[in-house]
Amino acid sequence: MKFIDTIKNVFKIEELRNRIMVTLGLLLVYRFGAQVVLPGIDASKLADFAGKFDAGGIGGLLNAFTGGAFANASVFALGIMPYISASIVVQLMQIAVPYLQKLQKEGESGRKKINQITRWLTIGICLVQAPSYLFGLPALGVPVEAFILGQTPMFYVSSTIILVTGCIFAMWLGEKITDKGIGNGISILIMVGIIATLPLSFAQEFASRVLESNGGLIMILIELVIWFVIILASVMLVMAVRKIPVQYARRTASGGYEKNIFGARQFIPLKLNASGVMPIIFAQAIMFVPSAVASLSESEMAQSIQAAFSDIFGLWYNIVFAALIIVFTYFYTAITVPTNKMADDLKRSGGFIPGIKPGTDTAELLDRIMSQITLPGSIFLALIAVFPAFVVKLMGIQQGWALFYGGTSLLIMVGVAIDTMQQINSYLLNRHYDGLMKSGKNRKAVA
Repeated sequence: MKFIDTIKNVFKIEELRNRIMVTLGLLLVYRFGAQVVLPGIDASKLADFAGKFDAGGIGGLLNAFTGGAFANASVFALGIMPYISASIVVQLMQIAVPYLQKLQKEGESGRKKINQITRWLTIGICLVQAPSYLFGLPALGVPVEAFILGQTPMFYVSSTIILVTGCIFAMWLGEKITDKGIGNGISILIMVGIIATLPLSFAQEFASRVLESNGGLIMILIELVIWFVIILASVMLVMAVRKIPVQYARRTASGGYEKNIFGARQFIPLKLNASGVMPIIFAQAIMFVPSAVASLSESEMAQSIQAAFSDIFGLWYNIVFAALIIVFTYFYTAITVPTNKMADDLKRSGGFIPGIKPGTDTAELLDRIMSQITLPGSIFLALIAVFPAFVVKLMGIQQGWALFYGGTSLLIMVGVAIDTMQQINSYLLNRHYDGLMKSGKNRKAVA
């Protein structure tokens, strides 16, 4: 009952209620667009094509990120991934390109220019991916008779324009959710796309276990228990922080600082996994390369490499995948956690870590602590990323359902859910209501 009262409090706040309704409305538009098939393709002839992505594998992974739009030959078939790719490229370029570094320091105006560069780069990536997707449809299993108007230049040009427009429209929906809705719009679109494939994957697993007498309801119950344990572990990975105590000098009436033990005591929270899911995304992109390169050769070694790196549940694939995740976790943490800047900001604000000199010594301490906590964080992240392979090989779980036992899919769902709940929580606390993670009566307004 207390939880129900908390949910009621969410809808008592007009601004929060409106933001939630806007978010749900825009998500409904996105899901509707994922079912609209490209003009010139007969939707009734795509059943066999869509069925190939239900069993998991690389195709199933791509289909999961687009919420089934990839297998539907939808106008949103590219999903929001080109925008994600462009964002990653721009973020990495900020390390080496002085112009982007300058924009980063210009505040809001610089951020707008960087966003504009990201949008144009998204269009460029779409112009490469859209024709590749269209030309690859016959090879992926779309029958010739599915092309109503034939595979003509007109079809390819018009469909390319539609796919690019669909991606840009999805990007616009994400930005509108961020501005007018609740949570990070781009992340929510990805999460909703992933969740959209969950019911079908679970239904296939249920049918395999129960209807085919392959373990029965007991195995389904065991799988659900393991799934919830993995979700709990993912939440711990996302939320875990190392608190570094910080002492702030007490201000005197004259405006100076009086350094004594009575100053305000606070903490610097250093996240165990400061890089989020980005190392998995980087590693996943790299893992497509060996198979693509090996496919260019017909030698026996090349064919064996292609086979090994085409099976995302295979041994060598996951060994290399885990190693890349650990490496990219260190790399991405190094470029996203500016320990020198943190030390300078702390020094300017009159703060210091007890027993450590402000400035260089503080920066070295923070850098050393980040290196220490990044190792277990990266190993934990790699284990969660490759866990789907374990449940497939050891428990015989369907590949489509196994994708939800770890990897990018689960971490994105957990991370976005936590971020959205924290935003809703802040609205509740600001209006003197208990947050989503607490129960009890309404808080009294503080005079």
